[in-house]
Amino acid sequence: MLRQSIDAYLALRRAVGFRLKTEEHRLHDFARWASDRREPHVRAQTATEWAATARSTWQRERRLRAVAGFARHARAEDPLHEVPPIFVFGRRHVRPRPHIYSPDEIGRLLDAASRLPAIWPLRAQVFTTLFGLLASTGLRGSEALGLRFGDVTRDGLVIRQTKFNKTRLVPLHETAASALARYLDLRRRRSTVTDQVFVSPKGDRLPLSTVHKWFLRLTRETGLRSGPGTPGPRIHDLRHTLAVRALEACPHDGSPVGWRVRALSTYLGHSNLADTCWYLQATPDLLRGVADACERFLEEGAR
Repeated sequence: MLRQSIDAYLALRRAVGFRLKTEEHRLHDFARWASDRREPHVRAQTATEWAATARSTWQRERRLRAVAGFARHARAEDPLHEVPPIFVFGRRHVRPRPHIYSPDEIGRLLDAASRLPAIWPLRAQVFTTLFGLLASTGLRGSEALGLRFGDVTRDGLVIRQTKFNKTRLVPLHETAASALARYLDLRRRRSTVTDQVFVSPKGDRLPLSTVHKWFLRLTRETGLRSGPGTPGPRIHDLRHTLAVRALEACPHDGSPVGWRVRALSTYLGHSNLADTCWYLQATPDLLRGVADACERFLEEGAR
């Protein structure tokens, strides 16, 4: 009964664009936990006990939030469901501070990728092109790995059915387009079981886990990261970097910055401007621009 209610809840949310793979796993795991205790409804104590079995405080809180979201929905039809309290295990997750890559750091990363031994065909070309594409477009890793030959057009990259089932066109700078074209010329010569742009040693879609593995290795080799287990730049920070650099490059002609952020939000595939603002990080150039704008405003006001 609980499992059926959870599946109906997930289907409803997916109908409006959510994917919920992780949430589905959590809720089904909770349903098994509750079923073992013969509980057909959500009980706050049971949910808290289940959440407490996670390893970290943040994972426990995420588990509890998933059950609470479902319980609020289910309680509208059946008041026997209890909504467990949140913040039982701690406050909100502390956001990792994004690393804004310098052009030199990106160059070092790509240079290291280009020198990878050819243990399997196109390995160096795959990672050099992939990391370069992420840096120049701000694509999500899953979006880049999902590209197929037909998604590469003269007008840019067609990013299909990503977050919230949105499809968008991502224009490429001419340098990025040229680098991708050179890679695709090599890629098409290799016979594989798929038409994915980025392929694994087996010739199928390159797994994100493999990308993370080699990214960590390359960032350590280039000095961007220390040894294993230490924090450092992430792949996703390339997306943050693109957002910040795009805003830095905006012309200082007095046009509303909101126009620029709205265009950037569309390019990144965000559903609202708040998501884009989350990606922005203060840099000296951005703060200098804010200070200059304030000075101009005060001077004009004084007149």
